[in-house]
Amino acid sequence: MQKYYFFTNFSTYNNSFAASKPLIMQVFHKAEDLRQSLASGREKGAVIGFVPTMGALHQGHLNLVEEAQGQSDVVVVSIFVNPTQFNNSSDLANYPRLPQKDIALLRQQGVQVAFMPTEDEVYPHVVESESFGFNGLDEVMEGAFRPGHFKGVATVVKRFFEMVRPHLAFFGEKDFQQLQIIRALVKQQALPVRIRAVPTQRSEKGLALSSRNALLSAREREEALLIYNSLMWAKSEVAHQSPEAIVKGVKQRFAGSSLRLEYVQIADEENLQPVTRFKQGVATRIFLAAYAGQVRLIDNVSLI
Repeated sequence: MQKYYFFTNFSTYNNSFAASKPLIMQVFHKAEDLRQSLASGREKGAVIGFVPTMGALHQGHLNLVEEAQGQSDVVVVSIFVNPTQFNNSSDLANYPRLPQKDIALLRQQGVQVAFMPTEDEVYPHVVESESFGFNGLDEVMEGAFRPGHFKGVATVVKRFFEMVRPHLAFFGEKDFQQLQIIRALVKQQALPVRIRAVPTQRSEKGLALSSRNALLSAREREEALLIYNSLMWAKSEVAHQSPEAIVKGVKQRFAGSSLRLEYVQIADEENLQPVTRFKQGVATRIFLAAYAGQVRLIDNVSLI
């Protein structure tokens, strides 16, 4: 396994350092206890990789962990269902929570450190989001349909970065809008962490892996394949149709189906603004959100 070594200021490469990994995974609930545990390795130049999650772990999360293990000396995985990013109280209440199963999966994966803080640890004074300015990144798509969602995401990610102090943090491209906002957050706040993007993990039939999939019935899981199939159809039409025509075609594919389409948008990957035509050299992606029964699913794929 290839190893990467950085000191905290990212300026010194230590070719001789070899971090020893504990055989037993440590589970922390307090940030101060976590910091003290990581201090020794940090002083020796160990690279700390971080994978933030809300639990209900699946292979997509484990793939993030594997990427972190390939680039880090110590991997910290957090499990925390963040209340400030939910604008629907029932969605928060119904979000799957499987802590014992999650811990068993992380141990099996060889993770050294799990961080499972309480709500009071993350929000010691009041449970509310901070204010950020993201130049419109948070106002389209998910931001338009889930007001305040990204403020909550940015708040909790910032706090975890401050508590864990990782050198590298790993996020999946399934939540591409979130990924871009976190990149903007790091730049805006001058946070000393590098963001690593990991491709979306899918089932054999193409359904993007998500903790919410556990809430789907067998029938809904099969019906939800329309999401990925529509995205693949859109990708096949880039050379033949305009963005507007492709969006219209996707909407037609959902009309009369059991799924309720919330939005579909083709956007510039950099600023997430809708595009009216495809341009060579401009990375473009299609984004989609839909309900299968009561379960809200999102997905996206790169077009060019």
